[in-house]
Amino acid sequence: MNPTPSDAATPVVSDFYDRFPYPGDPIQDGPPPGYNWRWCLESVDGAVRGEIPERDHAATPLRILDAGCGTGVSTDYLCHLNPGAEVLAVDISAGALDVARERLHRSRGAMQVRSLRQEQRSLLDLNGEGPFDYINSVGVLHHLREPLAGLKALAALLDDDGLMHLFLYANAGRWEIHRTQKALTRLGVGQDSEALRLGRELLDVLPESNRLRRNYEQRWLIDTAADANFADMYLHPQETSYDLETLFALIEASGLHFVGFSNPSVWDPARLLNGDLLARAQALPVEDQWFLIEDLDTEISHFEFFVARKPLQERRWEDDGDLLRARTRRQSCVWGWPSASLLGPDLEPIALSAQEKQLLEAVDAHPEHSLGELGLGPWTADVARTLIQRRLLLPLAEAGGGGENA
Repeated sequence: MNPTPSDAATPVVSDFYDRFPYPGDPIQDGPPPGYNWRWCLESVDGAVRGEIPERDHAATPLRILDAGCGTGVSTDYLCHLNPGAEVLAVDISAGALDVARERLHRSRGAMQVRSLRQEQRSLLDLNGEGPFDYINSVGVLHHLREPLAGLKALAALLDDDGLMHLFLYANAGRWEIHRTQKALTRLGVGQDSEALRLGRELLDVLPESNRLRRNYEQRWLIDTAADANFADMYLHPQETSYDLETLFALIEASGLHFVGFSNPSVWDPARLLNGDLLARAQALPVEDQWFLIEDLDTEISHFEFFVARKPLQERRWEDDGDLLRARTRRQSCVWGWPSASLLGPDLEPIALSAQEKQLLEAVDAHPEHSLGELGLGPWTADVARTLIQRRLLLPLAEAGGGGENA
């Protein structure tokens, strides 16, 4: 199926990715390495809602859209981390999709889900395919000539209670990249194999003290080792980038609601400040804290975040009685379980206490029981609350309940 060029940039971008299928991650046999909790809907629900909505997966499987799947890296994780789902992965590049199909064949990703479709289509032309419980569109909308039209098209496909994960370029951390792109354009460098050679040569011959070269060597050298990755960063024919103000305006214009960053630690003032300055920052409204971080950190090169059709409020589980009545699941996006020494959802080192490990083992053994029914002792609520805060324990919403604000 040939993509309909609903966006003016589509044919040019499609040709570019046919030449440089992106991302350039190697294909391997077996499951993808590690995990990414942002592509596991249960983990996303826990982070955004503070609980997992009650769903009957046997009657109605999760429906997931990977909008702009490229060479299938994200699709591979979506299949392995959401077993039993129905997955639609689309991209405008036939070349990228050829790689994606080979990747999912060799990883046996299609064996993990109820169905997998990988189709050459534009995300602007998916009428009738929704609604989806989860839409993933990473690094895609900013390559449309009209990103807002793309976001509105995805919004129309999102279920009323669904979530969408997006990744868009940020202005500040791409200053050097933009300058390099402009220089290559001024030199008449295009988007072919010769352009790739010239682009690499430019960053190699600039003086070692040059800011553009230093930025490339210190931040992006490893990431752009694959030719496709270098081309995507420095030779792309169409891209838009944002600051927080224009990002939030884009989301508002689409009719969607911002419900959280998927890299929240980046937006924590404690990452940059301490003492009285940190106290002053933490006294600000949370949105002002984000703008402060944007002011202070000029290396933020992208925004990764979740949106929904309606506002959401994370459930905090402050009442012991409510917490003890809840059924829970152990976070699946960890390495090392059942050891007490783990790597958490963001690959951070975690050491479990004896009580934390005991509670997680009991949850694994008796998923049908509420926390109070596990019979662990008076410490259960406090330990469970700590595990929830560390995103290692995911509560299930009661039937008819939830942490949403209409």
